[in-house]
Amino acid sequence: MIRYARSGDRPAIAEVNRAAFARDDEARLIERLREAGDVLFELVSEADGEVGGHILFSRLWADREHLFAALAPMAVRPGLQRGGVGSALVRAGLENAKEFGAHGVLVLGHEAYYPRFGFSAETAGQVRAPYSGSPAFMAIALEPGAFDAPLSVAYPDAFSG
Repeated sequence: MIRYARSGDRPAIAEVNRAAFARDDEARLIERLREAGDVLFELVSEADGEVGGHILFSRLWADREHLFAALAPMAVRPGLQRGGVGSALVRAGLENAKEFGAHGVLVLGHEAYYPRFGFSAETAGQVRAPYSGSPAFMAIALEPGAFDAPLSVAYPDAFSG
């Protein structure tokens, strides 16, 4: 089951991120984003009352009036990886981002994973951001024309912490 994260899920979310990435960086990023009020929404995958996956979308500051979002981080408990949990979270997350009014989403992620959802480095080619130029920096348009013209975005300060 994919659902919105609740405050009671926070310890499990931190645990999933620590286990998936084998470090604390992503769990700390999540806390900084929450503390700064930069989270658009978080989703979790739950089975038998246990959180097995998590995805977070945060707002970006753009040089346009439209809303753009960052997908980061996305984590799945190691024992559940390669079972479709991550894919379900990304798909549900993109649907929710569109419902929240996001015109496009950016991700700095695995180059072989995110293209299956429509993300591409080519789409991010006109985006000026701290991660521009990296083949892992990808975008997906949720609204027509979202990335057709040059765009500058600033990430929340939590990403530089």
